Amino acid sequence: MRDESISAALIREHHEIDAGVEQFVARIEELGQTPSDDQIREAAALLADALSALRRHIYLEEEFVFPSLSDPSLQMAMLVMYREHGQIWRLMDQAQNQIAGHGAAVDVMATCKTMLAELERHNAKEEPIIYPHTDADLSREKREQLAQFFESGEMPAGWTCQEASEPRGGRKLPF
Repeated sequence: MRDESISAALIREHHEIDAGVEQFVARIEELGQTPSDDQIREAAALLADALSALRRHIYLEEEFVFPSLSDPSLQMAMLVMYREHGQIWRLMDQAQNQIAGHGAAVDVMATCKTMLAELERHNAKEEPIIYPHTDADLSREKREQLAQFFESGEMPAGWTCQEASEPRGGRKLPF
């Protein structure tokens, strides 16, 4: 995690993830209208890394950060964060399915652009509303757990975010 606060590390991850998706989109745009399957697969490696990092980031938030923040004033904001995680998760699945099914590059790119727009809206709320509480309100033990996870933690295989499969929020939230 380097020598940075939890909120700074989370924001840094946002920037790195966004940059990875943007690099994929730029690479597909460079390839033009009819990229070969091999070219798409090469570009898809950029996207796979970014999506893997994004899934891990969402895991970290939903399993470590959100449940540790008990300020009642944050409950509505966290409800929105969970719902938006589900929307973003479904877009990641869609992009990966499009690539695996050899979908048209223009379709994958459109999905990624939609995802980037969702991430921008999501991050614009999450960073100023939720993240300051990670530095101020989390216990020392929880901050240490997060720092350790940043360094070496892995998302459990098969884990999905709370709202991944239920667009209308049918699951019970942890508060």
